[in-house]
Amino acid sequence: MIGAVSDNTRAVLLLTAPLLLGRGDEGPRTVTATEYRRLVQLLIERQARPADLVAGSDELLEACGEIVDRARLEALLARGLRLAQALEQWQARGIWVLGRGDRGYPRRLLQRQRTAAPALLYGCGDVGILDHCDLAVVGSRRADAETLAFARRIGADCAEHGHPVVSGGARGVDAAAMQGALDAGGLVVGVLADGLERAAVAAAYRPRLQAGQLALLAGTDPKATFHVGAAMQRNRWIYCLARAGLVVECDHGKGGTWAGASAQLDKHREIPVFVRADDRPSAGRAALLEFGARPWPAPKAAAEWKQVFRTPAQQSPSKGPPSDSPGDDGDERS
Repeated sequence: MIGAVSDNTRAVLLLTAPLLLGRGDEGPRTVTATEYRRLVQLLIERQARPADLVAGSDELLEACGEIVDRARLEALLARGLRLAQALEQWQARGIWVLGRGDRGYPRRLLQRQRTAAPALLYGCGDVGILDHCDLAVVGSRRADAETLAFARRIGADCAEHGHPVVSGGARGVDAAAMQGALDAGGLVVGVLADGLERAAVAAAYRPRLQAGQLALLAGTDPKATFHVGAAMQRNRWIYCLARAGLVVECDHGKGGTWAGASAQLDKHREIPVFVRADDRPSAGRAALLEFGARPWPAPKAAAEWKQVFRTPAQQSPSKGPPSDSPGDDGDERS
């Protein structure tokens, strides 16, 4: 579990988080990601921290006012009561929050995204699982029974060999893989695009969270509603947390599963990407193979599983994937 929120994280929450307390609840316009990066750079140059802004140094606030209007900055920093109420609500649901400088923030996410890593992460469950994810299992929300059965078997196989699974928490392939791993006693991380508050108290998740089997992670306020941009970010983080990725099924040229896999193959190239290999036709999987993905080797023995995670990431394909667009396989509410 996470202890008290650090002073720096409190300051980042005041600056960047909506601190939603109810429906239609809006406060001052929060600092954007671009503005926050500029503020951080200014603070570094002045050997200051976000927490120093709360102390209200006139000189520091004046300097930051060149990036964010000072009146808006002071209105955000004055939300102490609102923050206390939000923290109380989150704590009642077992939800924690981490800033980039906090102990427990996932190392791989920070190493792979660097300054683009989210300033805040919200979650529930055992934070220790976040640094030990092995296989990212992703796929379409709309999947037939055979595809879902395959995803469940992959999750169970990972659990049997002691490899924690990370997925997107959406219905379909993601949910099936997570359920297969959980039912087999494995460890799972679900990276959510929205709905963390609901998921934290859901009957399907609560016993697993309490048992230390499951951790849920989100980059948006626990009450936030679905937004395509958050879903696309979520797809990136799934790969950042893993040592290898497996695409069970995806559409060709559209959707979150396609976007995440094609970006990993064409741009990031941090981990190997595999696709389910069988005789069933799939335009999406076939295209990913053309772009450098590898057929899933269906490991059985422990040594074969180790080889999966020793596989080098793909080199840049000779022909890049087409532009991705939001679609039906992973960009809607989970």
